[in-house]
Amino acid sequence: MIYRPPADTGLDLYYLDEYLLVVNKPAGLLSVPGRGEDKQDCLINRVMQAYPDALIVHRLDMDTSGLLLMARGKAMQSALSILFQQRTVHKRYLAVVGGQLKQEEGEINLPLLLDWPNRPKHKVDFEQGKPSLTRYRLLSYDANTDLSRVELEPFTGRSHQLRVHLMSLGHPIVGDELYAPAELKAKADRLLLHAWQLGFQHPVTQVDLKFECLPAF
Repeated sequence: MIYRPPADTGLDLYYLDEYLLVVNKPAGLLSVPGRGEDKQDCLINRVMQAYPDALIVHRLDMDTSGLLLMARGKAMQSALSILFQQRTVHKRYLAVVGGQLKQEEGEINLPLLLDWPNRPKHKVDFEQGKPSLTRYRLLSYDANTDLSRVELEPFTGRSHQLRVHLMSLGHPIVGDELYAPAELKAKADRLLLHAWQLGFQHPVTQVDLKFECLPAF
């Protein structure tokens, strides 16, 4: 697959202080560099052009847009990593999926594992998979398009977790090149998945921070 990152139009910063920053990542941009010279344009490298001390703490899939938290300096990277390990960073996503969900809310508790022969795909694996939990809530359903808008809250941070969990539920995300059937892929020119809400306690100031960023879809 040819990597075509979106044009660099400047950082969409939601928060900045001497310790950390929160930025809105566009869809189609890697969070960190990939393998090869053609995959060096990524969010962390763009951020480092303005803030050389910026360090990655967590990632979003290339095709996912939304809020991403970065540390400034090694000490803050360690402090923020602990928050993620303790699961005290609260993240919520918005997605558009195929079909109508049978329940208005629920949990998807399915263990996930890299599908090695078909990488980068992941799969549900009850023998070797890592525990993975997602809570979902139906926001709306459009009978004309047979599409649902859902809010997702991951309690674990597995690769492709939301995408595989929704596919396993029978409702793949629209525009998903890896997991959606052809008709759902064709309904959008990007993956309709966006990290819209991010909340955590600032490790230094102890202030509770909460950010919201609605998607373009």
